[in-house]
Amino acid sequence: MLNGIAMGQYLPAGSPVHRMDPRAKLIVAALATPAVLVAADPPSVVAVSAWVLLGAGLSGIRPLIYWRSLKIIWLLLLISFLVQVLFTPGDTLAAAGFLRVSRQGLVEGGWMLWRLTLLLVLASALSFTTTPLQLTAALEWILAPLTRLGLPVRELAMTVNLALRFVPTLFDEAQLLLMAQRSRGADFTRGGIRERVRGLIPFLVPLLANIFRRADELALAMEIRCYRVGAARSRMIVLRFSIVDYVAVFTGLAILATLLVCRLF
Repeated sequence: MLNGIAMGQYLPAGSPVHRMDPRAKLIVAALATPAVLVAADPPSVVAVSAWVLLGAGLSGIRPLIYWRSLKIIWLLLLISFLVQVLFTPGDTLAAAGFLRVSRQGLVEGGWMLWRLTLLLVLASALSFTTTPLQLTAALEWILAPLTRLGLPVRELAMTVNLALRFVPTLFDEAQLLLMAQRSRGADFTRGGIRERVRGLIPFLVPLLANIFRRADELALAMEIRCYRVGAARSRMIVLRFSIVDYVAVFTGLAILATLLVCRLF
């Protein structure tokens, strides 16, 4: 069930995207997100799709890895698409009982599926090519002005770092528990929905227990290493923008500005 999932994991490589400054990658991702949401005509769709897919291609990560990492989410996307198609009122194209496929539903479902797919690919490319420590440093740099308002930016960045590190750990724990349950004869694929939900209880309870145990061990490890809230900390690697980073950021700004102008006028 969870084989091949690499969601939230860093995959080391020597691609141009890997070598980019993490602050530039985070800024480009932040610019691409509204661009995906704003695009609403064929030229904009082609431009944004090419932009996101180019970044994913330059990451050096095989498309099969993207597919495996998001395999479970694709099912949720398909269900959302079907709900949009079947329950959106409009010009009926086909009907079977109370279910009706409308032209407006197909259009809205297609737009939603396209946008969510691009956003998931964008998020996966960012996590595959950037270590959690780099993301933490980039997020702390971007949110640094908020420290003047008294917000604990460093602690917020540390929380994000820990959350990113817990994602692959969560999947590893789930995979081990599934293997243990199946070795004892458990089967999560038989019966109706009610039986399957009941069968997940012996799986979810130890999973939650393991998660809390890992969190307690992490808190103890941080306390042993004298971690203190608000303490000044240095970094081993100093982040510096390169020409490629500036080009990527200004390209993202230009694409988003063009889309906004076309949308308004």
